[in-house]
Amino acid sequence: MRSIWQVTIAFGMVALPADLYAATEEQGPGLHLVHAADGARVRHKRVCEIDGQQLSAHETARGWQMPDGRTVILTDADPDALPPPTKRTVEVLGFIGADDVDPLLYARPYWIGASTPAAQRPYALLVEALSRTGRLGVAMLTLRSRERLAVLRPRNGILVCQTPRWPEEIRDPGDLASPAPTTEHELELAELLISEVTGVEVEDLHDEYAAALDALVGTLAAGGHAAVPPPEPALPEDLMAALEASVQRARQTRNAT
Repeated sequence: MRSIWQVTIAFGMVALPADLYAATEEQGPGLHLVHAADGARVRHKRVCEIDGQQLSAHETARGWQMPDGRTVILTDADPDALPPPTKRTVEVLGFIGADDVDPLLYARPYWIGASTPAAQRPYALLVEALSRTGRLGVAMLTLRSRERLAVLRPRNGILVCQTPRWPEEIRDPGDLASPAPTTEHELELAELLISEVTGVEVEDLHDEYAAALDALVGTLAAGGHAAVPPPEPALPEDLMAALEASVQRARQTRNAT
């Protein structure tokens, strides 16, 4: 892996020089936008909406739209002149429980590694202390010219940094809760079904859609045709009967294994 950012993590009077690494990567299917008539790739170009001129990368800049309609142009050097206190230092502001962060807030994760030999001991100390206490470190981090919340957590002896969204970035869901009533018997059956269907090994799950798409592309490339898709499953008319049948099937599946 290649380090994408170098920071100093500060907790109390302890300073820990560290490197950040992207912890995830996209593994989606390799589909491209093409011209349906000849299969040629469709390319996106930078075009000025005023004069239609095609622009190169060095001819573009970032702009801020003012309330009166004017656009303020910022050069790459302008944000670098800002002095955020977290520009190179990730100061741990405090420690909270793992359940104190709404999972809806979590965004992209990063691996953190000690960047110098002298940083190895405070790195190991922070990871082990977080593991023993079951706590998370909350900090501020400047990444790509934006100041973000940061949550530090241990994972298998490695320090992980996750950048939660700001609370104001979460959309109000409105009134999406169902007004439909439930009976006590239905709830008992649903709870029984949940207790019967347990033990999912997430590590064993894979992107079945990507595998099916790969097989479909191979079939089409060989001159074959796509199979007829199966019909959509019908919604059960009798909820109680569906719950009871689901519990029975879950028990049979568990006994078979």
